[in-house]
Amino acid sequence: MDQSSNIQSSKIGPRKIQQAEILEIVRRVASKPMEPAPDESLFESGMLDSFSLTDLVSALEAEFSIRVPDSDLTPRKFDSIARIQAYLESRS
Repeated sequence: MDQSSNIQSSKIGPRKIQQAEILEIVRRVASKPMEPAPDESLFESGMLDSFSLTDLVSALEAEFSIRVPDSDLTPRKFDSIARIQAYLESRS
């Protein structure tokens, strides 16, 4: 089943963000093709590991013009596409 039907849009500042944008960043960081469900754990599934967390956060900071404080560098905040989207919304 194609997970793109589960992709949702949200607002972040004046720019509309989609889970598809986040998924592309996760794919780039993981260096592998994947189609996780929005709530699927990226770390428990092995798509990402703790070493890739800083690369993921750096890519998100660059793409969405945000700053992630060191205190937020925990896998739990970036565990799934949906959680990443919620985090980005909270930073707007």
